[in-house]
Amino acid sequence: MITKQDYAAAVGYVADMFAKAGIVITPKERASIEVADFGLGMLDEVGLQLLVYVNTERCCAKEMVLKPYQTCPEHRHMDGVENGVAYVGKEETFRVRRGTCYLYVDGEGRREDIKAKIPPTPVTVFHEIVLHEGDQYTMHPNTNHWFQAGSEGAIVSEFSTKSRDEADVFTDERIKRIPEVEK
Repeated sequence: MITKQDYAAAVGYVADMFAKAGIVITPKERASIEVADFGLGMLDEVGLQLLVYVNTERCCAKEMVLKPYQTCPEHRHMDGVENGVAYVGKEETFRVRRGTCYLYVDGEGRREDIKAKIPPTPVTVFHEIVLHEGDQYTMHPNTNHWFQAGSEGAIVSEFSTKSRDEADVFTDERIKRIPEVEK
């Protein structure tokens, strides 16, 4: 569970990062920024701040903001069934707007060779893609992945098929994808 103070501080961090990057958001968008601590209570190490612009049956666009060395834990977007209708897992493209993002996906790579700091959650994939400002990478459905910001934090735009964040499958079974904020 995340405290109201930590949530507000994280939203303030996002607003500051957007302002520095020249990304203009409305007051309504600021109020809809999500702060995910993944239920682990280690927001600065394992967490993600995001703003969803659109999420329809066909597409999704969002900004993801990471603090320096903050990690979004390993997960995948699986095929599934929603309201009795089968769907294919999410395909997503990351494009770095600010900072550096270390992205790890299925493929060749060794734990001891990566540039990111190993997070305090299980990780099993070490194929490293280093994304700098202006770089992008597309992941296919059902791809294990995790990512971490570099020393200056990062803003990563995501363009994808429909997002079903509540259906993400995490390697760390302790993770709760939907944030719980103290009342």
